[in-house]
Amino acid sequence: MYIGAIAKQTGATPKAIRLYEELGLLASVERRGSYRVYAEVHVRQVRLIRQAQALGFRLSELAALLPAASAPPDWPALLEHLSRKRAALQAEVGRLRALDAKLAEISQEIGACLERPAEAMTPDGSAIACAERA
Repeated sequence: MYIGAIAKQTGATPKAIRLYEELGLLASVERRGSYRVYAEVHVRQVRLIRQAQALGFRLSELAALLPAASAPPDWPALLEHLSRKRAALQAEVGRLRALDAKLAEISQEIGACLERPAEAMTPDGSAIACAERA
């Protein structure tokens, strides 16, 4: 199959497929003249690459984990890398939860300030001035 067909089957652009080949992420691609001819193994490899990218892997990371030959991926190394990715993601989730809590706290403070009597606020109704009075 030609590049248009594999692109349609996998959802990858022809440009992305050429890049995967250039980076050594695809098994050797047969040539007929100036045309690349892809096989079913390439479809599976492109789908795996796209799935890994959707999970946050960079192409540079995949080069070490996904051999371009028709050999299977290094599953133990991939599993270890997934564990590290999950740990980093969990740390980021914790950071975002702390940020959300701080934003909620500030929102409550501003809301409480806006509920104060009009004389406690500046003539323009500024919440900052209200917070300064607290």
